[in-house]
Amino acid sequence: MSAPEVLLKTDTFMIDKLRAEDASGLSRMMVSNKKRFARFFPMTLAQNLSEEASKAYILLKNIEIGYKSEFTFAIRDSKSQNVVGLLILKEIDWEKMQGEMAYCIDRKYEGLGWTSRAITAFSQFALDELGLKKLQILVHHSNKASTRVAVKSGYIWSRTLSKAYTPPDEIALDMELYELCI
Repeated sequence: MSAPEVLLKTDTFMIDKLRAEDASGLSRMMVSNKKRFARFFPMTLAQNLSEEASKAYILLKNIEIGYKSEFTFAIRDSKSQNVVGLLILKEIDWEKMQGEMAYCIDRKYEGLGWTSRAITAFSQFALDELGLKKLQILVHHSNKASTRVAVKSGYIWSRTLSKAYTPPDEIALDMELYELCI
């Protein structure tokens, strides 16, 4: 099944595919959160440092959806239609029927519950529509907000992965693995 244009629409926010006209706003959101995103979203940040770069990023992400190799969606403010966050289903293994969820949100929208609700809906899409059986979220123990999102979205702590992620210019970090299985 192909990915729908809109995954979720509420009075306050929606989840939908990135559009070409989002390039300026996506870049602005990423750059304004540069310090927050640099550690755990360095590649995504690097691909969105300018409007032109974001145009290429959006095109690539929509191609990846077509190939079912990665699914990237916008979290969008329903009123302004601005992109305020991203949801990414990556590291998809179609043989094992599993994938990894990643998410980021503009600091101005943190703490509103949008990310938890968005991950819950995005997870349902991955399980129900894509047929995946296991979803994973990797979180550094210091990222309490991300840990809350994982737990509130129904993910269960599985184990600590030793030296599982290396941020730019840092040593490898242990990451906490949260899983949602059907």
